[in-house]
Amino acid sequence: MSEFEREVLGLLRKINEKLDKILGTSSLEAESAKITTPPEDKYVKPSAVVEKQEEEEKAKEKPPVEGRRVCPACGGTAFNTEEDKSEVLFQQGGMKIFAKKYICRQCGTEA
Repeated sequence: MSEFEREVLGLLRKINEKLDKILGTSSLEAESAKITTPPEDKYVKPSAVVEKQEEEEKAKEKPPVEGRRVCPACGGTAFNTEEDKSEVLFQQGGMKIFAKKYICRQCGTEA
């Protein structure tokens, strides 16, 4: 552990002690909490575990469809096409050729 990490750990312990005093938890409960906490080296953040579980669920729910446009919000593959009047691709013979927008039929998200 580096010097900085040790200082941060010391400050966190002081904060915990002050919180224990404020909240009225006994020193026995605080010591038992210290014993049950995993060591810092093997500690995995709960948010990382939750993110991993969410990614696995998404992979199960929506298998990737090769060669097709897929909606990022709902995973649908049915789209309506509309001209995107804000983006002119080129002009030929006085006619403007516009880009296309793809709008999901299920949720209305623009892809």
